[in-house]
Amino acid sequence: MKTYENYKDSGIEWIGEIPEHWEKINFNHYVFLRHGYQFRDYDFTQSGLKIIKITQLLSNGNLETEKVSFIDLTRLENFSDIIINEGDILMALTGGTIGKIIRVPQVNEPLLQNYRVGNFFPLDEDKLDKNFLFWVLSSDLILKQIFYDQRETGQPNIGKEDFGRMRIILPKTIKEQTAIANYLDKKTAEIDQLISEKEELVQLYQEEKTAIINQAVTKGINPDVKLKESGIEWLGDIPEHWDAVSLKWVSNIYSGGTPSKNKPEYWTNGTIPWLNSGTVNQWDITEASEYITEEALSNSSAKWIPEKAILMALAGQGKTKGMVAQVQFKCTCNQSMGVIIPNNKIDNRFLLYWLKRNYQNIRNLGGGDKRDGINLEMIGGIPIPFFSVSEQAEIVVHIEKESARIDAKIAKAEKYINLLTEYRTALISEVVTGKIKVVDG
Repeated sequence: MKTYENYKDSGIEWIGEIPEHWEKINFNHYVFLRHGYQFRDYDFTQSGLKIIKITQLLSNGNLETEKVSFIDLTRLENFSDIIINEGDILMALTGGTIGKIIRVPQVNEPLLQNYRVGNFFPLDEDKLDKNFLFWVLSSDLILKQIFYDQRETGQPNIGKEDFGRMRIILPKTIKEQTAIANYLDKKTAEIDQLISEKEELVQLYQEEKTAIINQAVTKGINPDVKLKESGIEWLGDIPEHWDAVSLKWVSNIYSGGTPSKNKPEYWTNGTIPWLNSGTVNQWDITEASEYITEEALSNSSAKWIPEKAILMALAGQGKTKGMVAQVQFKCTCNQSMGVIIPNNKIDNRFLLYWLKRNYQNIRNLGGGDKRDGINLEMIGGIPIPFFSVSEQAEIVVHIEKESARIDAKIAKAEKYINLLTEYRTALISEVVTGKIKVVDG
Protein backbone atom coordinates (compact mmCIF):
# COMPACT_ATOMS: atom_id res chain seq x y z
CA MET A 1 0.00 0.00 0.00
CA LYS A 2 1.10 3.61 -0.52
CA THR A 3 2.93 5.72 2.04
CA TYR A 4 3.50 9.46 2.32
CA GLU A 5 6.68 10.98 0.88
CA ASN A 6 8.01 12.59 4.05
CA TYR A 7 7.68 11.66 7.72
CA LYS A 8 8.69 13.14 11.07
CA ASP A 9 8.97 11.85 14.62
CA SER A 10 5.64 12.10 16.47
CA GLY A 11 7.30 12.15 19.88
CA ILE A 12 4.98 9.34 20.99
CA GLU A 13 6.70 5.99 21.49
CA TRP A 14 3.87 3.72 20.32
CA ILE A 15 3.11 5.84 17.25
CA GLY A 16 6.58 6.53 15.91
CA GLU A 17 6.79 8.57 12.71
CA ILE A 18 3.86 10.46 11.18
CA PRO A 19 3.43 12.29 7.85
CA GLU A 20 5.32 15.56 7.81
CA HIS A 21 2.20 17.69 7.27
CA TRP A 22 0.22 16.02 10.09
CA GLU A 23 0.25 17.37 13.64
CA LYS A 24 0.21 16.06 17.17
CA ILE A 25 -2.49 17.78 19.24
CA ASN A 26 -3.90 17.74 22.76
CA PHE A 27 -7.08 15.69 22.74
CA ASN A 28 -9.18 18.16 24.72
CA HIS A 29 -8.14 21.09 22.47
CA TYR A 30 -10.19 19.52 19.68
CA VAL A 31 -12.63 17.14 21.38
CA PHE A 32 -15.37 17.57 23.98
CA LEU A 33 -16.19 14.56 26.16
CA ARG A 34 -19.72 14.60 27.56
CA HIS A 35 -20.52 12.41 30.54
CA GLY A 36 -24.08 11.29 31.11
CA TYR A 37 -26.13 11.36 34.31
CA GLN A 38 -25.51 9.06 37.25
CA PHE A 39 -28.95 7.51 37.50
CA ARG A 40 -29.75 5.65 40.73
CA ASP A 41 -31.97 2.64 41.38
CA TYR A 42 -34.71 4.88 42.77
CA ASP A 43 -34.84 6.75 39.40
CA PHE A 44 -35.90 3.68 37.47
CA THR A 45 -39.45 2.81 36.44
CA GLN A 46 -41.05 -0.12 34.58
CA SER A 47 -41.26 1.79 31.29
CA GLY A 48 -40.60 5.22 29.83
CA LEU A 49 -37.36 6.85 28.66
CA LYS A 50 -34.58 4.35 27.91
CA ILE A 51 -31.20 4.67 29.61
CA ILE A 52 -28.08 3.65 27.68
CA LYS A 53 -25.47 2.11 29.98
CA ILE A 54 -22.13 0.57 29.04
CA THR A 55 -23.84 -2.84 28.84
CA GLN A 56 -25.92 -1.51 25.94
CA LEU A 57 -22.81 -0.89 23.81
CA LEU A 58 -22.57 -4.07 21.77
CA SER A 59 -19.46 -5.57 20.21
CA ASN A 60 -21.06 -5.52 16.75
CA GLY A 61 -21.26 -1.71 16.87
CA ASN A 62 -24.97 -1.55 17.63
CA LEU A 63 -26.98 -0.41 20.64
CA GLU A 64 -29.05 -2.77 22.79
CA THR A 65 -32.33 -0.88 23.23
CA GLU A 66 -34.60 -3.67 24.49
CA LYS A 67 -33.06 -4.90 27.76
CA VAL A 68 -32.64 -1.47 29.33
CA SER A 69 -33.54 0.58 32.40
CA PHE A 70 -36.18 3.29 32.21
CA ILE A 71 -37.07 6.60 33.85
CA ASP A 72 -40.43 8.35 33.70
CA LEU A 73 -41.29 10.05 30.39
CA THR A 74 -42.19 13.27 32.19
CA ARG A 75 -38.52 13.80 33.07
CA LEU A 76 -37.35 14.22 29.46
CA GLU A 77 -37.03 18.02 29.79
CA ASN A 78 -34.68 17.57 32.75
CA PHE A 79 -32.27 15.51 30.66
CA SER A 80 -32.45 17.15 27.24
CA ASP A 81 -28.68 17.78 27.38
CA ILE A 82 -27.82 14.05 27.50
CA ILE A 83 -30.04 12.79 24.68
CA ILE A 84 -28.22 10.42 22.33
CA ASN A 85 -28.52 11.11 18.61
CA GLU A 86 -27.72 9.18 15.45
CA GLY A 87 -24.02 9.41 14.66
CA ASP A 88 -22.94 10.08 18.24
CA ILE A 89 -19.70 8.43 19.34
CA LEU A 90 -20.17 6.47 22.56
CA MET A 91 -17.47 4.75 24.60
CA ALA A 92 -17.49 2.63 27.77
CA LEU A 93 -15.45 4.51 30.38
CA THR A 94 -15.28 1.89 33.10
CA GLY A 95 -14.99 -1.80 33.91
CA GLY A 96 -13.92 -4.75 31.83
CA THR A 97 -15.26 -3.23 28.60
CA ILE A 98 -13.41 0.06 29.00
CA GLY A 99 -12.61 1.48 25.57
CA LYS A 100 -15.46 -0.31 23.76
CA ILE A 101 -16.79 2.17 21.22
CA ILE A 102 -19.75 2.45 18.87
CA ARG A 103 -21.11 4.98 16.40
CA VAL A 104 -24.83 5.28 17.12
CA PRO A 105 -27.00 3.92 14.28
CA GLN A 106 -30.50 5.18 13.51
CA VAL A 107 -32.38 6.41 16.60
CA ASN A 108 -36.18 6.33 16.62
CA GLU A 109 -36.86 7.40 20.20
CA PRO A 110 -35.25 9.49 22.96
CA LEU A 111 -32.29 7.67 24.54
CA LEU A 112 -30.50 9.03 27.60
CA GLN A 113 -26.80 8.67 28.35
CA ASN A 114 -25.74 7.07 31.63
CA TYR A 115 -22.77 8.52 33.51
CA ARG A 116 -20.10 5.94 32.66
CA VAL A 117 -20.86 6.20 28.95
CA GLY A 118 -18.77 8.87 27.21
CA ASN A 119 -20.10 10.85 24.25
CA PHE A 120 -17.46 12.55 22.08
CA PHE A 121 -17.90 15.64 19.88
CA PRO A 122 -15.49 17.77 17.82
CA LEU A 123 -15.19 21.23 19.37
CA ASP A 124 -14.94 22.70 15.88
CA GLU A 125 -16.18 20.61 12.95
CA ASP A 126 -14.23 22.86 10.59
CA LYS A 127 -11.05 21.50 12.15
CA LEU A 128 -12.00 17.93 13.05
CA ASP A 129 -14.21 15.59 11.02
CA LYS A 130 -16.53 13.66 13.37
CA ASN A 131 -16.19 10.38 11.48
CA PHE A 132 -12.41 10.72 11.49
CA LEU A 133 -12.64 11.23 15.27
CA PHE A 134 -14.60 7.96 15.53
CA TRP A 135 -11.85 6.04 13.77
CA VAL A 136 -9.15 7.65 15.91
CA LEU A 137 -11.07 6.63 19.02
CA SER A 138 -11.44 3.11 17.59
CA SER A 139 -7.70 2.72 17.10
CA ASP A 140 -4.80 1.51 19.20
CA LEU A 141 -3.70 5.14 19.32
CA ILE A 142 -6.36 5.77 21.97
CA LEU A 143 -6.73 2.28 23.42
CA LYS A 144 -3.06 2.10 24.38
CA GLN A 145 -3.29 5.44 26.12
CA ILE A 146 -6.50 4.41 27.88
CA PHE A 147 -4.89 1.34 29.38
CA TYR A 148 -1.70 3.26 30.10
CA ASP A 149 -3.45 6.12 31.88
CA GLN A 150 -6.37 4.40 33.60
CA ARG A 151 -6.45 4.95 37.34
CA GLU A 152 -5.26 2.26 39.72
CA THR A 153 -8.57 1.54 41.45
CA GLY A 154 -10.60 -1.57 42.17
CA GLN A 155 -12.35 -1.03 38.84
CA PRO A 156 -10.65 0.73 35.93
CA ASN A 157 -12.17 4.11 35.11
CA ILE A 158 -11.31 6.91 32.75
CA GLY A 159 -12.74 10.40 32.27
CA LYS A 160 -12.14 13.96 31.09
CA GLU A 161 -8.92 14.38 33.05
CA ASP A 162 -7.41 11.26 31.48
CA PHE A 163 -8.40 12.23 27.95
CA GLY A 164 -6.99 15.67 28.62
CA ARG A 165 -3.53 14.10 28.92
CA MET A 166 -3.89 12.21 25.65
CA ARG A 167 -2.49 13.14 22.28
CA ILE A 168 -3.90 12.39 18.85
CA ILE A 169 -2.44 12.64 15.37
CA LEU A 170 -4.34 14.75 12.88
CA PRO A 171 -4.14 15.64 9.17
CA LYS A 172 -4.41 19.43 9.00
CA THR A 173 -7.15 19.56 6.38
CA ILE A 174 -10.76 18.46 6.82
CA LYS A 175 -10.66 17.16 3.25
CA GLU A 176 -7.97 14.61 4.09
CA GLN A 177 -9.64 13.63 7.37
CA THR A 178 -12.95 13.04 5.59
CA ALA A 179 -11.29 11.01 2.83
CA ILE A 180 -9.58 8.81 5.44
CA ALA A 181 -12.84 8.31 7.36
CA ASN A 182 -14.69 7.38 4.15
CA TYR A 183 -11.98 4.89 3.24
CA LEU A 184 -12.18 3.21 6.66
CA ASP A 185 -15.97 3.15 6.52
CA LYS A 186 -15.78 1.26 3.23
CA LYS A 187 -12.92 -1.10 4.03
CA THR A 188 -14.10 -2.07 7.52
CA ALA A 189 -17.60 -2.72 6.16
CA GLU A 190 -16.07 -5.14 3.65
CA ILE A 191 -14.04 -6.87 6.38
CA ASP A 192 -17.05 -7.01 8.71
CA GLN A 193 -19.11 -8.66 5.97
CA LEU A 194 -16.44 -11.34 5.51
CA ILE A 195 -16.28 -11.91 9.27
CA SER A 196 -20.08 -12.17 9.44
CA GLU A 197 -20.13 -14.76 6.65
CA LYS A 198 -17.50 -16.87 8.42
CA GLU A 199 -19.37 -16.60 11.73
CA GLU A 200 -22.54 -17.81 10.02
CA LEU A 201 -20.53 -20.71 8.56
CA VAL A 202 -19.27 -21.64 12.03
CA GLN A 203 -22.86 -21.62 13.28
CA LEU A 204 -23.90 -23.96 10.47
CA TYR A 205 -21.01 -26.30 11.30
CA GLN A 206 -22.08 -26.33 14.97
CA GLU A 207 -25.65 -27.14 13.95
CA GLU A 208 -24.42 -29.95 11.69
CA LYS A 209 -22.39 -31.40 14.56
CA THR A 210 -25.38 -31.25 16.92
CA ALA A 211 -27.59 -32.93 14.33
CA ILE A 212 -25.10 -35.78 13.86
CA ILE A 213 -24.92 -36.39 17.61
CA ASN A 214 -28.71 -36.24 18.01
CA GLN A 215 -29.26 -38.68 15.15
CA ALA A 216 -26.61 -41.11 16.38
CA VAL A 217 -27.74 -41.34 20.02
CA THR A 218 -31.45 -41.63 19.16
CA LYS A 219 -31.50 -43.66 15.92
CA GLY A 220 -28.02 -45.18 15.64
CA ILE A 221 -25.78 -44.98 12.58
CA ASN A 222 -27.53 -47.40 10.23
CA PRO A 223 -29.74 -45.26 7.95
CA ASP A 224 -31.80 -48.33 6.92
CA VAL A 225 -32.65 -49.56 10.43
CA LYS A 226 -36.33 -50.21 11.15
CA LEU A 227 -37.82 -48.07 13.90
CA LYS A 228 -40.46 -48.58 16.56
CA GLU A 229 -42.22 -46.29 19.01
CA SER A 230 -40.40 -46.11 22.31
CA GLY A 231 -43.40 -44.73 24.21
CA ILE A 232 -41.04 -42.25 25.89
CA GLU A 233 -41.10 -38.59 24.86
CA TRP A 234 -37.35 -38.10 25.29
CA LEU A 235 -36.58 -40.98 22.92
CA GLY A 236 -39.30 -40.85 20.26
CA ASP A 237 -38.94 -43.62 17.67
CA ILE A 238 -35.95 -45.91 18.24
CA PRO A 239 -34.42 -48.86 16.33
CA GLU A 240 -36.45 -52.06 16.68
CA HIS A 241 -33.67 -53.86 18.53
CA TRP A 242 -33.24 -51.07 21.10
CA ASP A 243 -35.01 -50.88 24.43
CA ALA A 244 -35.20 -48.18 27.10
CA VAL A 245 -34.35 -48.29 30.80
CA SER A 246 -34.00 -45.79 33.61
CA LEU A 247 -30.48 -44.50 34.26
CA LYS A 248 -30.49 -45.99 37.78
CA TRP A 249 -30.54 -49.51 36.28
CA VAL A 250 -27.27 -49.02 34.43
CA SER A 251 -25.31 -46.83 36.85
CA ASN A 252 -24.47 -45.99 40.42
CA ILE A 253 -25.57 -42.47 41.41
CA TYR A 254 -24.57 -40.38 44.43
CA SER A 255 -23.64 -36.80 45.32
CA GLY A 256 -20.49 -35.19 46.62
CA GLY A 257 -19.77 -33.05 49.66
CA THR A 258 -17.92 -29.93 50.78
CA PRO A 259 -15.67 -30.05 53.85
CA SER A 260 -16.17 -27.14 56.26
CA LYS A 261 -14.58 -23.93 54.99
CA ASN A 262 -14.20 -22.87 58.64
CA LYS A 263 -11.51 -25.48 59.18
CA PRO A 264 -8.27 -24.43 57.42
CA GLU A 265 -6.79 -27.86 58.13
CA TYR A 266 -9.29 -29.32 55.64
CA TRP A 267 -8.02 -27.12 52.79
CA THR A 268 -4.39 -26.30 53.57
CA ASN A 269 -1.76 -28.42 51.79
CA GLY A 270 -4.43 -30.81 50.55
CA THR A 271 -3.60 -33.55 48.07
CA ILE A 272 -7.07 -34.83 47.14
CA PRO A 273 -8.58 -33.13 44.06
CA TRP A 274 -11.97 -31.47 44.73
CA LEU A 275 -14.31 -29.98 42.11
CA ASN A 276 -16.91 -27.21 42.24
CA SER A 277 -20.03 -27.01 40.08
CA GLY A 278 -18.46 -24.73 37.46
CA THR A 279 -16.29 -27.58 36.20
CA VAL A 280 -19.23 -29.11 34.29
CA ASN A 281 -19.10 -26.24 31.77
CA GLN A 282 -16.91 -28.37 29.49
CA TRP A 283 -16.74 -31.85 28.01
CA ASP A 284 -13.81 -33.26 29.95
CA ILE A 285 -12.65 -32.18 33.40
CA THR A 286 -8.87 -32.36 33.57
CA GLU A 287 -8.01 -30.05 36.51
CA ALA A 288 -9.09 -29.75 40.13
CA SER A 289 -10.82 -26.63 41.44
CA GLU A 290 -9.11 -27.02 44.83
CA TYR A 291 -7.52 -29.70 46.98
CA ILE A 292 -8.67 -31.11 50.30
CA THR A 293 -6.84 -33.11 52.95
CA GLU A 294 -7.30 -36.73 54.05
CA GLU A 295 -8.79 -35.38 57.29
CA ALA A 296 -11.37 -33.41 55.29
CA LEU A 297 -12.35 -36.49 53.33
CA SER A 298 -12.78 -38.53 56.54
CA ASN A 299 -14.87 -35.87 58.30
CA SER A 300 -17.25 -34.76 55.55
CA SER A 301 -19.71 -36.16 53.03
CA ALA A 302 -17.11 -35.85 50.25
CA LYS A 303 -16.55 -39.19 48.47
CA TRP A 304 -14.06 -40.56 46.00
CA ILE A 305 -15.11 -40.39 42.35
CA PRO A 306 -13.43 -42.77 39.89
CA GLU A 307 -11.87 -41.70 36.64
CA LYS A 308 -14.33 -41.53 33.69
CA ALA A 309 -17.34 -40.91 35.95
CA ILE A 310 -19.92 -38.37 34.71
CA LEU A 311 -20.79 -35.35 36.85
CA MET A 312 -24.07 -33.43 36.63
CA ALA A 313 -24.79 -30.00 38.15
CA LEU A 314 -27.89 -30.21 40.36
CA ALA A 315 -28.76 -26.58 41.05
CA GLY A 316 -28.75 -22.99 39.84
CA GLN A 317 -30.84 -20.61 37.74
CA GLY A 318 -28.05 -20.12 35.21
CA LYS A 319 -27.06 -22.51 32.44
CA THR A 320 -25.02 -24.78 34.75
CA LYS A 321 -27.94 -26.79 36.15
CA GLY A 322 -28.32 -29.96 34.10
CA MET A 323 -24.91 -29.73 32.44
CA VAL A 324 -22.69 -32.80 32.45
CA ALA A 325 -19.00 -33.50 31.97
CA GLN A 326 -16.70 -36.49 32.26
CA VAL A 327 -13.94 -36.40 34.84
CA GLN A 328 -10.56 -37.67 33.65
CA PHE A 329 -8.93 -38.35 37.03
CA LYS A 330 -9.82 -39.72 40.46
CA CYS A 331 -11.25 -36.91 42.58
CA THR A 332 -14.02 -35.62 44.87
CA CYS A 333 -16.71 -32.97 44.28
CA ASN A 334 -19.17 -30.73 46.08
CA GLN A 335 -22.72 -31.61 47.12
CA SER A 336 -24.25 -29.63 44.22
CA MET A 337 -23.17 -32.27 41.73
CA GLY A 338 -24.48 -35.72 41.05
CA VAL A 339 -21.96 -38.46 40.31
CA ILE A 340 -22.98 -41.03 37.68
CA ILE A 341 -20.85 -44.18 37.40
CA PRO A 342 -22.01 -46.35 34.48
CA ASN A 343 -21.85 -50.14 34.89
CA ASN A 344 -20.67 -52.57 32.22
CA LYS A 345 -24.00 -52.38 30.36
CA ILE A 346 -23.51 -48.80 29.17
CA ASP A 347 -20.60 -47.08 27.44
CA ASN A 348 -19.75 -44.02 29.55
CA ARG A 349 -18.96 -41.87 26.52
CA PHE A 350 -22.26 -42.82 24.86
CA LEU A 351 -24.01 -41.89 28.09
CA LEU A 352 -22.22 -38.53 28.15
CA TYR A 353 -23.42 -37.74 24.62
CA TRP A 354 -26.97 -38.84 25.50
CA LEU A 355 -27.12 -36.67 28.63
CA LYS A 356 -25.68 -33.64 26.81
CA ARG A 357 -28.23 -34.14 24.03
CA ASN A 358 -31.00 -34.00 26.68
CA TYR A 359 -29.67 -30.98 28.57
CA GLN A 360 -32.96 -29.04 28.34
CA ASN A 361 -35.05 -32.06 29.29
CA ILE A 362 -32.85 -32.59 32.34
CA ARG A 363 -33.12 -28.90 33.31
CA ASN A 364 -36.90 -29.15 33.06
CA LEU A 365 -36.86 -31.90 35.69
CA GLY A 366 -35.61 -29.24 38.08
CA GLY A 367 -37.98 -26.45 37.06
CA GLY A 368 -36.10 -25.22 34.00
CA ASP A 369 -34.82 -21.70 34.67
CA LYS A 370 -36.39 -21.57 38.14
CA ARG A 371 -34.38 -22.04 41.31
CA ASP A 372 -35.64 -25.61 41.79
CA GLY A 373 -32.87 -28.19 41.79
CA ILE A 374 -32.39 -31.65 40.33
CA ASN A 375 -32.14 -34.49 42.85
CA LEU A 376 -30.62 -37.94 42.67
CA GLU A 377 -34.01 -39.62 42.28
CA MET A 378 -34.73 -37.49 39.21
CA ILE A 379 -31.37 -38.43 37.73
CA GLY A 380 -32.07 -42.09 38.35
CA GLY A 381 -35.33 -41.83 36.43
CA ILE A 382 -33.79 -40.37 33.26
CA PRO A 383 -34.68 -42.67 30.33
CA ILE A 384 -31.69 -44.20 28.54
CA PRO A 385 -31.56 -46.12 25.22
CA PHE A 386 -30.53 -49.69 26.00
CA PHE A 387 -28.78 -51.97 23.52
CA SER A 388 -25.43 -53.72 23.15
CA VAL A 389 -22.33 -52.01 24.50
CA SER A 390 -20.50 -52.87 21.27
CA GLU A 391 -23.03 -50.89 19.21
CA GLN A 392 -22.83 -48.02 21.70
CA ALA A 393 -19.05 -48.00 21.21
CA GLU A 394 -19.51 -47.94 17.41
CA ILE A 395 -21.81 -44.91 17.76
CA VAL A 396 -19.21 -43.13 19.91
CA VAL A 397 -16.50 -43.78 17.29
CA HIS A 398 -18.82 -42.41 14.58
CA ILE A 399 -19.68 -39.30 16.59
CA GLU A 400 -16.08 -38.53 17.44
CA LYS A 401 -14.88 -39.11 13.87
CA GLU A 402 -17.57 -36.80 12.45
CA SER A 403 -17.02 -34.27 15.24
CA ALA A 404 -13.29 -34.16 14.50
CA ARG A 405 -14.03 -33.56 10.81
CA ILE A 406 -16.40 -30.69 11.61
CA ASP A 407 -14.16 -29.27 14.35
CA ALA A 408 -11.35 -29.00 11.80
CA LYS A 409 -13.63 -26.90 9.59
CA ILE A 410 -14.65 -24.77 12.55
CA ALA A 411 -11.02 -24.21 13.54
CA LYS A 412 -10.14 -23.15 9.99
CA ALA A 413 -13.06 -20.69 9.86
CA GLU A 414 -12.26 -19.29 13.32
CA LYS A 415 -8.61 -18.83 12.34
CA TYR A 416 -9.77 -16.84 9.33
CA ILE A 417 -12.04 -14.75 11.56
CA ASN A 418 -9.13 -14.03 13.92
CA LEU A 419 -6.88 -13.02 11.01
CA LEU A 420 -9.57 -10.71 9.60
CA THR A 421 -10.13 -9.18 13.04
CA GLU A 422 -6.40 -8.58 13.50
CA TYR A 423 -6.16 -7.11 9.99
CA ARG A 424 -9.08 -4.77 10.71
CA THR A 425 -7.45 -3.52 13.92
CA ALA A 426 -4.07 -3.04 12.25
CA LEU A 427 -5.59 -1.28 9.24
CA ILE A 428 -7.39 1.29 11.39
CA SER A 429 -4.26 1.98 13.42
CA GLU A 430 -2.00 2.27 10.37
CA VAL A 431 -4.38 4.58 8.50
CA VAL A 432 -5.19 7.02 11.33
CA THR A 433 -1.49 7.41 12.14
CA GLY A 434 -0.48 7.99 8.51
CA LYS A 435 1.58 4.81 8.09
CA ILE A 436 -0.60 4.07 5.06
CA LYS A 437 -1.70 6.68 2.55
CA VAL A 438 -5.25 6.14 1.36
CA VAL A 439 -5.95 9.54 -0.22
CA ASP A 440 -4.87 10.94 -3.56
CA GLY A 441 -2.53 13.91 -3.82
